[in-house]
Amino acid sequence: MKKPGLTYPLAPPPLKALLDFSGRVAVVTGGGSGLGVGIVRRFAEAGAAVVVHYRTSKVEAEALMHSIKGADGKAVAVGGDLTKGKDVERLLAETTKTFGRVDVLINNAGIYPDSDLLEMNEADWDSVLAANLRSVFLCTQAAARRMVAQGDGGAIVNITSIEAANPQTGHSHYGAAKAAVVAHTRAAAQELAPHGIRVNAVSPGLIWAEGIEKSWPDGVRRWHARAPLERMGMPEDVGDACLFLASPAARWITGANLVVDGGVTAKQLF
Repeated sequence: MKKPGLTYPLAPPPLKALLDFSGRVAVVTGGGSGLGVGIVRRFAEAGAAVVVHYRTSKVEAEALMHSIKGADGKAVAVGGDLTKGKDVERLLAETTKTFGRVDVLINNAGIYPDSDLLEMNEADWDSVLAANLRSVFLCTQAAARRMVAQGDGGAIVNITSIEAANPQTGHSHYGAAKAAVVAHTRAAAQELAPHGIRVNAVSPGLIWAEGIEKSWPDGVRRWHARAPLERMGMPEDVGDACLFLASPAARWITGANLVVDGGVTAKQLF
């Protein structure tokens, strides 16, 4: 059905403008360490003003902020515990105070502890669900309210995991949280679409981190043996997926979950 006010065919944006984030503001939660650093760097390279959120990685987040500024980019580092509504509000308030608006939210913050099901206590369960799921809800709600008020749409990308569909042992809480994030993504996509806000997810596989070959040699070896592309992912691989989903190149994509895992989950299971 033709939407009132639209005239078909719709003209696509110029190709050169698809990944140009100049004049746009991106908030990356958990941006001070690990995967978040790669996401922040790619948005900064694409011209976005970036808000680098951190909880414990203050030194790293501020160093990243200064490196972006040193390359003539725009960035600010903001700390906070995103399981708490007041910290989430402070993060978004600081964003709009510094840059005037928010266009993109990347819900990347989370924790990844091991805990055997039979040994897990209520605090273990609650902490993982809060860090990986409640934070997504709180940040999505706070950012979306501001995007709605701005009146020109926006994009939200939730970092989930291939463990949402294929959890490993010791991760019953983590897998449950990430599966819930996928469901939340689809629900939020439906509710926010009338406001021009797209909501998608990215499910990474194993991402390289400094020292992982020594700290988990068996896991890295098994991953290399199973991955069709025969390598671990880099943080920038996920960052580029986020750039795509937040960009006009993905203008007709919402409620999707993009798997970025080198083909591991495409392998035959038996």
